[in-house]
Amino acid sequence: MSTPGIDPRGPRFTAAVTFVIFAVALLLSDARPGVAAVLTGVQAVFFAIGAGLGVQKTPTGVLFRSVVRPRLTPPDHLEDPAPPRFAQAVGLVFAVVATIGFATGAVLLGQVFAGFAIVAAFLNAVFAFCLGCEMYLLGLRLSPKSPTSGG
Repeated sequence: MSTPGIDPRGPRFTAAVTFVIFAVALLLSDARPGVAAVLTGVQAVFFAIGAGLGVQKTPTGVLFRSVVRPRLTPPDHLEDPAPPRFAQAVGLVFAVVATIGFATGAVLLGQVFAGFAIVAAFLNAVFAFCLGCEMYLLGLRLSPKSPTSGG
């Protein structure tokens, strides 16, 4: 069974929300590391849903599909959901490490990993350049071809 494509604007919307969550966490991290831990923890849950079920199943994906997309023209193409799903798994790692850092008092660790996540989210939201997606595609190019794939 093939997975239907996704509107490429959905992951960009999700990245914009992710950027805001991590930016607020980073801004509050010195004075309120507990709040930063909660924010990055919530984002980690969003990433876990995206990695496990697909980006379209995240709360931001549902919001995009039910509120934002109906107000837009139809997309000119659909994209493979596998690269954004992989990107969600990469984001999950960064969010978990940031959450652990903020929650345990290793604020600098949390700030560094939140900063990495902010850069990735910014690139996706503003320039449609998904670092995790590019990692996924690079992995495909570098992986050996299976004997049954004809390559």
